[in-house]
Amino acid sequence: MNAATSTERGIQKAPAWAWILGTFFGTGFGRPGPGTWASMLTMLLWGGFARFAAPPSLPWFATGCAIVLTLVGIPAATRVARALGKEDPSQVVIDEAAGQMIAFIAVPLNWHCLLAGLILFRAFDITKPFPLRRLERLPEGTGIMLDDVGAGLYALAVMQLLLHFGILK
Repeated sequence: MNAATSTERGIQKAPAWAWILGTFFGTGFGRPGPGTWASMLTMLLWGGFARFAAPPSLPWFATGCAIVLTLVGIPAATRVARALGKEDPSQVVIDEAAGQMIAFIAVPLNWHCLLAGLILFRAFDITKPFPLRRLERLPEGTGIMLDDVGAGLYALAVMQLLLHFGILK
């Protein structure tokens, strides 16, 4: 009996755009902790690019970035996961970029808020409080992305509480 081809086993070649976006410009190959590298790159990019936007538009800009990252992340994550033959490969980190952007929605653009958002998002992403672990069960790129979107929403909620009570400014 002949060996099955890689396509028959579910492993497929991914296009370059999927590798670039799915690994978030290669940060998915960073070690240790590729998700943390992707989150840090997201923080640095947001901190740099957001300075060119008008302050009242920042929440909308961050929301738009998070939506775009999520929408392009689902097919990119699906294709790279298939190419690697894994359900949720560590190299796919666009989900961290999307979740990290969510944590920065309506947050002041200063170093301590950016750092707090990074720490909170990574804590929720790593610990995966209820029901985030269940979201991983969704098929392919949807499951890869949505647990991190949920972690970003948890981080956003805590950030807003910290801002509301004056713990962060």
